[in-house]
Amino acid sequence: HFSLSRCLLGARGSCHPQVRLQVQNVDKPLYRGTYHCFQSIIRQESMLGLYKGIGSPMMGLTFINAIVFGVQGNAMRKLGRDTPLNQFLAGASAGAIQCVICCPMELAKTRMQMQGTGEKKSKRKMYKNSLDCLVRIYKREGIRGINRGMVTTLIRETPGFGVYFLTYDVLTRSLGCEPEDPYMIPKLLFAGGMSGIASWLSTYPVDVIKSRLQADGVGGVNQYNGIMDCIRQSLKKEGWRVFTRGLTSTLLRAFPVNATTFATVTLFLMYMREGEECSIQDSEPQSVQLQPLQQQTQPTSM
Repeated sequence: HFSLSRCLLGARGSCHPQVRLQVQNVDKPLYRGTYHCFQSIIRQESMLGLYKGIGSPMMGLTFINAIVFGVQGNAMRKLGRDTPLNQFLAGASAGAIQCVICCPMELAKTRMQMQGTGEKKSKRKMYKNSLDCLVRIYKREGIRGINRGMVTTLIRETPGFGVYFLTYDVLTRSLGCEPEDPYMIPKLLFAGGMSGIASWLSTYPVDVIKSRLQADGVGGVNQYNGIMDCIRQSLKKEGWRVFTRGLTSTLLRAFPVNATTFATVTLFLMYMREGEECSIQDSEPQSVQLQPLQQQTQPTSM
């Protein structure tokens, strides 16, 4: 049984228009929606504006993936049985532990993305790059500063990764994704894309609060005293719709990114597994090769 959703950490994380829409001032909104946000960023800040803060995820993803691979694999071994519930628990534990790197990484990305909003060439850059951003925050606010938004990141990532793994496992089992199935690739694409969407839908309101807390203070003034204060102020000013800001751009990205990555990783691991099986068979004595193979009885979901 392949539990491949652990390979997809790079598919999560906030995109640029999503952050801008989540944290924009409701009294003086810069963007009317997802399309207008894309259009405005390109017109005002050029195409490079869409890639602000890309250095932070590029620095952190290697470490995040290493943590998630190790934690998820060890958690599944400890739990013993490969069941949907265990997939959720293993994913949740991996999501919680990787927050140690994920939170500072997303803080730097958010600050970089908010820098020079609406300016094609920023007159005064507060941060040179993502690393400089974290160093400056650390000098000014210490460890607590670079871990701003840690609680909301934990609340988002722990159930988010659990749902992520659980959805993929349930869908691949129910769709019957087997190597001999001629429709296996479309099924994998669908299962992967829906896993990404389900994960974001389950935790998106928390992501809005996290982005607002991490962007708080960019202009030199802090608006929020904490999580509950941020929720109260946001609800009072904007109503419940505040928790869906930027959701369209997130879901538009989530389905194709997760669908493509799931299918690619699955097919690659299938190819590698077939190669390993062939090499083992070739190295076995002839007398062993002639013995009948036992049929597998354990159901698989890729």
